[in-house]
Amino acid sequence: MVSVDRDRANAEVVERLVSADPVLIDVKPAIEVVPGMTRNMVLTSGPPHPFEDYDDGQRDAIVHGALFEGLAKNYEEAVEGFRAGDIVVDACQEHGCIGSLAGIYTARMPVFVVENKTYGNHGFCNFYEGESHRRLNYGSWGEDVRDNLLFIEDVLAPMIGEAVRRVGGIPLKPIMRRAMHMGDELHSRNTAATLLFTRELFIPFLDMEREWGGEIRKTLAFLRQSDYSFLRLSMASGKATADAAHGVEGSSLVTSMTLSCQGAAIRVSGLGDRWFEGPHPSMEGKFFEGYSMEDAAWMGGESLINETVGLGGMAQAAAFPLQAYQGGSPEVMIRNNLEMYEITVGEHSDFQIPYFAYRGTPVGVDVFKVLATGITPCVDAGLAGKDGGQIGAGILRLPIECFQQAAETYGERYGRVEATAMATESSTPSSDAPARAVEKSAAPGTSEP
Repeated sequence: MVSVDRDRANAEVVERLVSADPVLIDVKPAIEVVPGMTRNMVLTSGPPHPFEDYDDGQRDAIVHGALFEGLAKNYEEAVEGFRAGDIVVDACQEHGCIGSLAGIYTARMPVFVVENKTYGNHGFCNFYEGESHRRLNYGSWGEDVRDNLLFIEDVLAPMIGEAVRRVGGIPLKPIMRRAMHMGDELHSRNTAATLLFTRELFIPFLDMEREWGGEIRKTLAFLRQSDYSFLRLSMASGKATADAAHGVEGSSLVTSMTLSCQGAAIRVSGLGDRWFEGPHPSMEGKFFEGYSMEDAAWMGGESLINETVGLGGMAQAAAFPLQAYQGGSPEVMIRNNLEMYEITVGEHSDFQIPYFAYRGTPVGVDVFKVLATGITPCVDAGLAGKDGGQIGAGILRLPIECFQQAAETYGERYGRVEATAMATESSTPSSDAPARAVEKSAAPGTSEP
């Protein structure tokens, strides 16, 4: 059994999370920059699993990824290729990548390359496919999906990559910090961040006009329509940030959360590379017209990395417009956000919530605080349909079983921690604004989740 100072270890993890300096430095095909990527490999969301473990929409997305890469002529041939080992499936996070929904990466796909300048590590994320509800990462396939992917490969990614190289990289934290003051929580709402990022491209695009011509117009038209574009940059930033905080001996803080068709899983800084798996999260959704809960399906997702680093559900009170997209009310969003302070050990020095008088977002989810309070992380997310495509959005709660397993393993390695002793340590409002928020969330007549 290893003797450690858990509080000191957790403080170090929080310091790594808040001091990260993510910078977009390039855009390259995955095969050129993703560690361990091979030409016959498809990456997907969730912990590593054999191909046969994937079913329904996530299996469809994996197979369709192989078809896009040209690794098989049809669905059946691709399945046989996976079964024979000629085509390989692996987990995004084992390769420094982070997956949106099913999280499909293949060798030819362009990825954002984000460097954590503070610690020297990198995170990768592929591109948002556009506003169509039919997207590969949601399990859809067809000529329309393929055409969108080819546009990204042939036009969008080369344009943005050239612009980024011309300016020597684009720091992402300043964009995210400002966007949060403009109504984004950087998971399910990225409208301001996408606009701010696009602004960073204006000068290099002007310099590129003679050489690139009409491609610039196409790129700006895509960004203008695609408010979600910046999500992939915040995810790559989150991955580079969280990975630098992983591996601190004695820490009980979560450094990754992920979903697959099999369920949810977390990884803890002081517990090595093991994933602690549990059932699917609970879900409250707002569905697009014509859809309901019966149409929803689980096919993965790793944009939860943003909650891991203090964004998304950790900043709901910064993004009240989300109620029109994923449901809820301001009162519920305030209450959800305040709950997150009860299961974290720090507050972010850069990401601040105006409604809470610029209080820092809660950061550093502690396994033992989760068990002491019974509160699990709140996650903003898109919802996938059984027949593929996005059918809505909502709020997820991670299953407590993941945290119970992690606590048990922590006890075996470092010694038992009494989670109940932390029940009195829950965060209290640090300013008048959060105090007012508590009153509002408890007011008569407010909606309950």
